[in-house]
Order: sequence, then C-alpha cells, then structure tokens
Amino acid sequence: MMRALTPRAVRAAISGPMLAVATLLGACGEAAKLPAEAGIGPTPELPPPVKTLIPTIHIAPPVGWADMAGPTAPEGFVVTAFARGLDHPRMVYTLPNGDVLVVESNRPPRPEGGEGKGLAAKFRDMATEIVEGRAGAGVPSANRITLLRDTDGDGVADLRKVFIDKLMSPFGVVLVGHELFIANADALVKVPYTEGETSIGAVPVKVTDLPAGINHHWTKHVVANRDGTRLYVTVGSNSNAGENGLAAEEGRASVWEVDAKTGQKRLFASGLRNPVAADWEPATQALWAVVNERDELGSDLVPDYLTSVKEGAFYGWPWSYYGHHVDARVEPQRPDMVAKAVVPDYALGSHRAPLGIAFSSPRGMPPEFANGAFIGEHGSWNRKPMAGYKVVFVPFANGRPSGQPVDFLTGFLSADEKAQGRPVGVALDKSGALLVADDVGNVVWRVARK
Repeated sequence: MMRALTPRAVRAAISGPMLAVATLLGACGEAAKLPAEAGIGPTPELPPPVKTLIPTIHIAPPVGWADMAGPTAPEGFVVTAFARGLDHPRMVYTLPNGDVLVVESNRPPRPEGGEGKGLAAKFRDMATEIVEGRAGAGVPSANRITLLRDTDGDGVADLRKVFIDKLMSPFGVVLVGHELFIANADALVKVPYTEGETSIGAVPVKVTDLPAGINHHWTKHVVANRDGTRLYVTVGSNSNAGENGLAAEEGRASVWEVDAKTGQKRLFASGLRNPVAADWEPATQALWAVVNERDELGSDLVPDYLTSVKEGAFYGWPWSYYGHHVDARVEPQRPDMVAKAVVPDYALGSHRAPLGIAFSSPRGMPPEFANGAFIGEHGSWNRKPMAGYKVVFVPFANGRPSGQPVDFLTGFLSADEKAQGRPVGVALDKSGALLVADDVGNVVWRVARK
C-alpha cells in the first residue's frame, strides 16, 4: 500500500535506494519541441506521441516562501497572505457572510491491493511516490475544513477556527440553503449550517457514495445549480490511461448529477480524465470544468483543458484525447467511442495541472479581469521545461473564451526552479477579490485591487 510520507520520510527514502531511481528518472525522458503557446487555445497543435522507456520526471522541489515573501500580481493589485501556517490547503470557498472555508486535505491511503498491476505499473507507483515527495504532497491528510474570518477588513484573517474535522480527504464544498455539502474522497456528505457559526459539531450525513477504490485521482469537487436542487460532482479516473483495467473505471472520469434532497444520481458527462474543479459561467449559467489530461505521451502531449460540460457528452478518455486522437495504449480499442468524442473548448497547455477555477466578477475586478475565468495551475511534473505553477486568467466574451491566457499570479517558482508555492483552488471573496490556496506555501493568498 502506498503510504503518506512525512517530509523526514521523504528525505530518508530519496537519500537511500530511491535516490538512484530518482536520479535516473530526472535524467531520462524527452523535452518539449513546440513552444508552450502551441498547446493553448481552441485549436492546439498536437504532435505525434513520443514513447520513452521511462517517463519524463521534472518537478520543482518544494522550499516554501522565505520570510514574508509571496507571489506577484499585475500592476494595480495588492497581494496579502490572508492566512499562513495552514496544513496543505487545497480548496477555498466563501460563505454568504464573508467567512472563508479552507479545505486542508491530501490523498487517502490506498486500500490493500490498490497498487497498479504488472511491472510497469509498479514502476509508475514508485515514480508517483517520488513525485509526491518532491512536490511536498507526501504528508498525511489533515482531513478538516478551517474557517477564516477577517473581522476588521484589512485583508488578513484574524479569526481561525476548526470548522469541521474527521473527514475523508475532503476537497469540494458548497452551501445550499442551510446545508453544507462536502465532497469526500469516497462520498458526498452534508451537515447543517447556521450563518455566522464558526464550528460544526454535527456528524456528517451521507448523501451518496462516490467512486473510490484505488483513487489514482482522489479529489472530488462539488457545485450546485442556481436553485440548489441539483449538485454536480467531479470524479477523476483510477489510472493514467486505463492501465488498471476498465472495470476499475466504473463511474469515474465523469461528472455526476446528484439530487440534493434524495441523493439519487446519474452520469451527467463522461470521458473527462480528471475533471478536478468546476464553476458556472455567469452570463450563460453553463457548467465549465478544468480537466487534467493523460501523461507519458511526451512533453508536448496532451494539453490539459477548460471546457463547458455538456449533458450526455463523452470527451474521449481513455480511448482518445482532444476529440478523435486515438490513444494506442488502451486495449481493447473502441473506434465507436472515439467517434462520439466531443472536442474540448479550450486547451491550457500540456501538463499544467489546472486544479481550480473561479469565474470573475466586475464587483472586485477592473474591466480587463472582470469577464473570464481564473485558473490555478498547480504545475507540471513530467514536462521539460516546466509549465504552470501560476494562476492564469482566461478572458471570456459572450460566454466563451476569447483570447490567450494572461498571467495573473506568478512567482511561485524561484529563479532556480524551486517551488516556493503551488496554487490549487481559487475563489472570489465577498468583495470580489481573488483567494488562492497554496498547498506548498501553506498559505491562502488574497489578490485585491489597490
């Protein structure tokens, strides 16, 4: 079973026998041949796949922020640490009264027998352990949600309380009326909420089970429709490209629609390898998601993407990517499924690992950042050169992406390619300022107009 590693255990493992493996992984693999912008936009360039014996491993080791340093925003904005000293913060959510919930979480332990099958899969598991250690992600899950409150309006939380704990690798949260829904790794649960309370003692009630098991991708996000009657839960795949067998993928790589009252659910959309987070586009009220695509086809493949999620649509995984581009590694091949695949709306570039999305609002943003989506790009682990490690803004017009991404929050990578931080979830606070969860810096950043 792959265990969660403490930083000391990671250092010990990499300084021992795994050091040779880590060195080999870092030295092997190929590099990108296309400029980064070739894989961005509605019609990305997709070169032929590159096959390598050992996948490219090229990740920024975590160092954290020195002293009171932080990331950089465009001119006209001020960046403050809304809260420091958190424990692997992953998602942020703003309650109607302005309180901010921050989800402190990490992957759950894998079940016995949950490792991949065969020599290649075992090698991939070892590589994953090295990657997680190097990325600062090999720490036990805090399994809690913390409430942050800024009582004096200075942009810094001065009240911090454990809101609810003893959860199961939580990720997404959403409030519907007086009920807070929490997407754990294995189930959607709910607790009662009264405005202004700073902690919840109620035992969570299960709404519905969610696909779990191996949990190659463990995060589950949840959003509610406008009237709160339906919830939409994102579920990632149990493998990179189906190598654990398609039986392990039942109900995965999908968005589920859940009846908020009864817990009954149905598949809303499928074939989305890892739809990590979702949000509603405000002009059209269409559901959009950021999706992490497959690995081990080269530094230039496959672009992660931002797409509207259409009811009943199939987006290709595992048999194809970006529409009808066949993945020859998947057996058995399914040309009938490839023919059905919907082309995503907008490529974000290969291996950037978009983990958070929040649509903007003119309430707190100037015109150039008032209509579009903020996206937290956690950063690549298997691309040379590195990509992501920043928050970007994708402008929208008439409910659609309308231009190239704009760097909005940068500086997470140091000059010598060390990770001072890595952005994950993003959300607007009550004033319209942007909140960013940083799971390496253990900070929630706030970016507001001056």
